[in-house]
Amino acid sequence: MACCGMCVCCHCCCRDGETRTPEELAILGEIHDEEDEILPRKDYESLDYDRCINEPYVEVLEGTDNKKAKKYEAVRWIMVFAIGVTVGLVGLFVDFFVRLFSKIKFSVVGDSVEECAEKGCLPLSLLELLAFNMFFVFIASVLVLIEPVAAGSGIPEIKSYLNGVKIPGIVRLRTFLCKATGVLFTVAGGMFVGKEGPMIHSGAIVGAGLPQFQSISFKKIKFDFPHFRSDRDKRDFVSAGAAAGVAAAFGAPIGGTLFSLEEGSSFWNQGLTWKVLFCSMSATFTLNFFRSGIMFNMWGSFQQPGLLNFGEFKCPDGDKKCHLWTAVDLAFFVLMGVVGGLLGALFNCLNKCLAKYRIRHIHPKAKFIRVLESLLVIMVTTVVIFAASMLLGECRDLAFPTPHNTTSGGEDINSTIRQFFCKNNTYNDMATLFFNPQEVAIRQLLHQDGTFSPATLSIFVLLYFLLACWTYGASVPSGLFVPALLCGAAFGRLVANLLNVNLGMDIYSGTYALIGAAAFLGGVVRMTISLTVILIESTNEITYGLPIMITLMVAKWTGDFFNKGIYDIHIELRGVPLLEWETEVEMDKLTASDIMEPNLTYVYPHTRVQSLVSILRTTVYHAFPVVTENRQNERDFMKGNILVSNNIRFKKSSVMSRAGEQRRRCQSMKSYPSSELRNVCDEQNAVVEPAEEGEDLLQQMLERRHAPYPNLYPDQSPSEEWTMEERFRPLTFHGLILRSQLVNLLISGVCYAESQSSATQPRLSYAEMTEDYPRYPDIHDVDLTLLNPHMIVDVTPYMNPSPYIVSPNTRVSQVFNLFRTMGLRHLPVVNAVGEIVGIITRHNLTHEFLEAKLRQHNITF
Repeated sequence: MACCGMCVCCHCCCRDGETRTPEELAILGEIHDEEDEILPRKDYESLDYDRCINEPYVEVLEGTDNKKAKKYEAVRWIMVFAIGVTVGLVGLFVDFFVRLFSKIKFSVVGDSVEECAEKGCLPLSLLELLAFNMFFVFIASVLVLIEPVAAGSGIPEIKSYLNGVKIPGIVRLRTFLCKATGVLFTVAGGMFVGKEGPMIHSGAIVGAGLPQFQSISFKKIKFDFPHFRSDRDKRDFVSAGAAAGVAAAFGAPIGGTLFSLEEGSSFWNQGLTWKVLFCSMSATFTLNFFRSGIMFNMWGSFQQPGLLNFGEFKCPDGDKKCHLWTAVDLAFFVLMGVVGGLLGALFNCLNKCLAKYRIRHIHPKAKFIRVLESLLVIMVTTVVIFAASMLLGECRDLAFPTPHNTTSGGEDINSTIRQFFCKNNTYNDMATLFFNPQEVAIRQLLHQDGTFSPATLSIFVLLYFLLACWTYGASVPSGLFVPALLCGAAFGRLVANLLNVNLGMDIYSGTYALIGAAAFLGGVVRMTISLTVILIESTNEITYGLPIMITLMVAKWTGDFFNKGIYDIHIELRGVPLLEWETEVEMDKLTASDIMEPNLTYVYPHTRVQSLVSILRTTVYHAFPVVTENRQNERDFMKGNILVSNNIRFKKSSVMSRAGEQRRRCQSMKSYPSSELRNVCDEQNAVVEPAEEGEDLLQQMLERRHAPYPNLYPDQSPSEEWTMEERFRPLTFHGLILRSQLVNLLISGVCYAESQSSATQPRLSYAEMTEDYPRYPDIHDVDLTLLNPHMIVDVTPYMNPSPYIVSPNTRVSQVFNLFRTMGLRHLPVVNAVGEIVGIITRHNLTHEFLEAKLRQHNITF
């Protein structure tokens, strides 16, 4: 991983001039000093975007005509619309109470400050402000204790989910309630956080839960609605919900759609794009309709498109010399982008150090320690902003109201200034920034014609930068967009003041404040396409497209030179196996055989219940190859036939691992007779005649690959006396079956007796197979006394007989693109004669794992 590049943050775990990641150390068998260890990775289950085309699913397809398909699609559109409307109402709820609590707090404290300024009782005003803030933050922290996943912005988790990683509890109803309620108390409590990130998380939860018509947290909420019971459908709805959250937060439906595409979803098509955009539009106009009616009593006027509104940028009427920006300003915008990238990299580096400290020293302790940390943060923040406003603010002349000096809702920008200790027609510039909601402070920097002193802006940027960095990651629901925008806007306004005073340039200060906000936010989050469109839609000024895009690109390039974006850093610290858009060019030195997992745990098409229970209870794998033994290939292998011996090198790597697996399973089953069934061909005892001269052996193998499964002889099972040749004969691959499917078959009693035909086995429908989605029962919850260990399960109707597969010689870039774009969970590696030699999962394609394998490859060659 990259070093931060700044003296305060430079910390590279290097040894002998090389950098080793935890994955490399695990693969290479090296041990690192404890002080140099990076946080341990965790195991996360992957989502399965690929459909399992088994017999129950095919039966559903055969019973579906065009009329039913159109009805099903209409239901999907209704769900998308409902998600958008619900997200808009959630945004309305959060915004209403944030405004209410903030108005009460600032009104009481403001009156107290004005009164105590004359009486000399300012400490009392500080205690009032502390009481408000600490009470609100305490409630938010307690809600996070109820559901720890509700902490933070939720964007790293949703980005991981859309990338194909299932994070426990991330889209549950309890998480939604704690997140939506907690964020309004956090923002109203004066912490330097925003509500936009949690809105994205809340929207994703609405998208995941609403179409399910059931709740895991509240089991009484369950309706008979069997549709959308798959990771594929759920992930599409989460994409729509996340986009709706962005749209509601910024009034940017197109930006929300691009955010969902750029930041997460690996699989995308035209139909999904249209649904996501429709959902975003529904959320935007739902929120706009109700906010306009409630705030201005103008129902149907659509005056307030999003929770964060930058207002209207325009020059005063009659001022022909005024311009929003010119080509000369682009040079300064580029420089601001560089500075924004540097500040963003520093912010990310400091926050990463804080996050690592929290994970190592705070999270392992009692839960109330997290609450105490949050209270400490808000106490320090409150004292700092109060002292800065009272002691460091300057009195500045107030500008007269003009059309330019109003927000898009017609509100006078001067109505939100603070006159602490200042006479009439002047205002306290520091108090105006600190003693207002953050959105109001942003609009002051963008549209206030009155000046902010360079000293005030410099102190504000420094204090806000440090406190926001400390706050992000505390155990409260918190977003980062608004703090980054506010800090960047102050930086941009500072640049504008310096250019006006020192260089005498006639520039539009609001433009520089906007570009500064974009530069710092881009340097922190490293988004380009979606963030450009979001800012353009928020300003409602298309002419800002070019400078915003250039600034964001420069900020991203500058920041990427030092470290990753803030969300990627937190994903990395959580150990989530995130897949980037593509692999590096040098990774093509590796093939599928280099990165695959050869240690296979497999099942036969017909397997005893006893054996399935043993496999499920002694392994943690989520899928198992369904195989049969190919005796003819074994004989050819033993004879050293050249067509088969080409695959020897792929078999050697798995022989020892399969031997260890077999021994472990035998040990786990010592309490009862051996239960593995091997598939034996009818002619197993016959002597195989040598192939006729000139006969095409490969053609024979291809023909045998489509033959039915060999007959079963249940009395024959693997023995510990088997030779190595008998134990590790080639395995013909027939399909994949998931752990959840096997457990479902056992619970449902899907099996048959040895004396019966497999046709007597009960059949499960597709609805019965997916009834328990997404919480399938676990094998450890199964009552084993109800199972007959000698019964046989035919898994062939329920396995996926045609999963995506790759050859052992396939290059890593091809494997990566197939796995990511198709949203796969498991990718079998099958050789030319249909034998499975390994399997690839998400972990085998992470950047760290590939780097370690590449290092091994370079050492070998």
